[in-house]
Amino acid sequence: MSWFAKIVLTGAVVEGAVAVVAFAMAGVMALAASLVGSAVAFGALVAAVASLRPGMKAPAGEFNRRFVATIAARAVSLVIVAAVLIGFNAVLPPLWVAAGYLTVLLSLLFAENKFLT
Repeated sequence: MSWFAKIVLTGAVVEGAVAVVAFAMAGVMALAASLVGSAVAFGALVAAVASLRPGMKAPAGEFNRRFVATIAARAVSLVIVAAVLIGFNAVLPPLWVAAGYLTVLLSLLFAENKFLT
């Protein structure tokens, strides 16, 4: 199985789990909010892994540039989530946007080592 298939499968399982919990605890809008947060985190992690993967065996300078790009991808995703929280505060429950974002981001961040090898 390719690294991309592994990350998509893992991300889908985590997103689905967060979505089910959100729907069970707070309804449809919480489900939508958790999916928005999860999608932003998932996009950031896919971009980070896709950026870093080719540089894993590269010289230190190239690796460092790619590593900084992964950090930048995560920082941009945080800005996007903050914009969603501010802009759609009345529509999407902020707690569930943040829960979806943090759950997917942290779980895939800890599993990222498997996708890079």
